[in-house]
Amino acid sequence: MYKKQMIMQKVVCFIMLASSVVTFAYSLGIMSDLFESFYYSIRSTENPSRNPIAGSLIYYDMQDFNKAFLKVGIALILIALLLFVTNTHVRRRYYIGNVIAVLVNTVANIGAAVWASSQIAIYKDKFVNEVDFQAFREYADLMNSYYTESTFWFDVHIYVFGFSIVACILLIGNMIWKFMLMDQEKKLIDSGKEAA
Repeated sequence: MYKKQMIMQKVVCFIMLASSVVTFAYSLGIMSDLFESFYYSIRSTENPSRNPIAGSLIYYDMQDFNKAFLKVGIALILIALLLFVTNTHVRRRYYIGNVIAVLVNTVANIGAAVWASSQIAIYKDKFVNEVDFQAFREYADLMNSYYTESTFWFDVHIYVFGFSIVACILLIGNMIWKFMLMDQEKKLIDSGKEAA
């Protein structure tokens, strides 16, 4: 049983790292459509506040969030590496450092998911309800530029953070399994000492 659990803990630690990398990659791509759609239309006017496309200033509005999200993505990768620094992926017995690494990863990933999802929902709502898509289409046709009404980059967060939360559940589940096996091992050792 220990062998299966040891394989599982290694796999789970790599899944946690992968989920952090996916979150970071998502933070790089979330504004792709907005950049291609609105950046040049905004720059085409001298004063962005008088932009001809209503709602296109969402590109500027999201900049602070995107910078913070990028930093969170980097932090999640570094926090995931804590699992490897503490040897959580290969340790036969878990100690306080391993428990802290697991809990820090869980709290950080769930916190990031809640924070980013709430912000993304706000910006998606602004995109859908405030952008004048008719003016946007006319501008794109006139300037032969990119046009989309797609909310793909706003919607994909469900899968990105869903993956992250599943990784957290696996990490916690693995830790519980580890402690159950450690407890069984301790009972076997104690019963062996009593028999001797």
